[in-house]
Amino acid sequence: MWNTPWARWGAVLGFALGGFFDGILLHQILQWHHLLSLVPGVDDLRLQVLWDGWFHALMYVIALAGLAGLWWLHRRGTGNWGWPLVGAVLVGFGFWHVLDTFLSHWLLQIHRIRIDSDDPLLWDLLWLALFGIVPLVAGWRMGRMGGGPKLHGAAAMLVLGLLTSGAGAWALVPPAQTGFATVVFQPGAGPREVFAALDALDARLVWSDRAMGVVVVAVPEERRWGFYRHGALLVSGAGVPAACFNWSRA
Repeated sequence: MWNTPWARWGAVLGFALGGFFDGILLHQILQWHHLLSLVPGVDDLRLQVLWDGWFHALMYVIALAGLAGLWWLHRRGTGNWGWPLVGAVLVGFGFWHVLDTFLSHWLLQIHRIRIDSDDPLLWDLLWLALFGIVPLVAGWRMGRMGGGPKLHGAAAMLVLGLLTSGAGAWALVPPAQTGFATVVFQPGAGPREVFAALDALDARLVWSDRAMGVVVVAVPEERRWGFYRHGALLVSGAGVPAACFNWSRA
């Protein structure tokens, strides 16, 4: 199986989907950690979200490479579009979690699955088993299956493309509005500018970082756009597809 280019490109695509899965679920929805949560000196929410964004951008590039490779094979009329391809994608998905656990959690220690847990190692091991080892073993077994139903090459490419684009698009969807918004002000803005914006928009301060460059405010949705007139760079829930930023909370 692994001597064939379609299996390798399928694994590349699965690797990217594993990164999307972690970034969307752990960074945004559950918010158990950010990419650089445990890196000393990176305690600014703007930096954390920025690096989450670069991480997602990298996953986009890897996913596009995997799709391009599979499309090239489809155009040549080669490739196994049945269970072996599904297995290759699962192997890539599982390999991402194995690599992330050993490299990011234990070697570099830039984050853990649950940084607020009293036993982070337990969560690391559970995540490794469920989303690393299990998909790896299942994918490897599927990859050795010679038979099984086949998908037409164009149909397979459509399904994989929709799955990948759907994962990326989900990262851009803001959560259901809760009455709070996260606002990032321009560098150099201080408490005077922030409180002037709050007064002008009749908003209530809920949380801020030390420099008041990032604040969480209680403000109706229809008034959020007004922060852009008062020195804001980004405002969550104000129609800006800011990916991880739209999911950030204090």
